[in-house]
Amino acid sequence: MKEISVQDFKRMRDEGELHRLIDVREPYEHDELNMGGELIPMGDIPSQLDTLPKHIPLIPHCRSATRSGNMVTFMEQKGFQNVYSLRGGIRAWVEQIEPELGTI
Repeated sequence: MKEISVQDFKRMRDEGELHRLIDVREPYEHDELNMGGELIPMGDIPSQLDTLPKHIPLIPHCRSATRSGNMVTFMEQKGFQNVYSLRGGIRAWVEQIEPELGTI
């Protein structure tokens, strides 16, 4: 499973590099706190694979990277090669990059 650090993701976002951030948490979690990623809950990923591009980096994330790590492994098995779990999840993002988002 491939990962991207929150620092590298911040650089990617700041530099405007093409990517797609996917929040694999549940809607209530996304409503409580989010990084602006597209909400596709983990259970919906299998039915959404055909809508996801394979040519740009996909970055699934969750609270602490457990669910997103599982999704990266699943997506790699389905032929996605440009997919990276956000290491430490939104928890690491809040702690290291954007503490003003609040607590998780």
